[in-house]
Amino acid sequence: MPKMKTNRGAAKRFKMSSSGKVIRSKAFTSHILTKKTTKRKRNLRKSAVVDSANLKGIKRILPYM
Repeated sequence: MPKMKTNRGAAKRFKMSSSGKVIRSKAFTSHILTKKTTKRKRNLRKSAVVDSANLKGIKRILPYM
């Protein structure tokens, strides 16, 4: 059986934590930042854990993560 290919776009967006959880970065940080509060922008900088509903699909496109 041939090797499975990793989705390269997903590989750049997701990382595995040391405890085995999938980490993602938050959205809405690229533009239109003037109307967002400083507190909101600060919280968007932090990483987040991927929800369990999306985990199966991410594991499928990142077989070697």
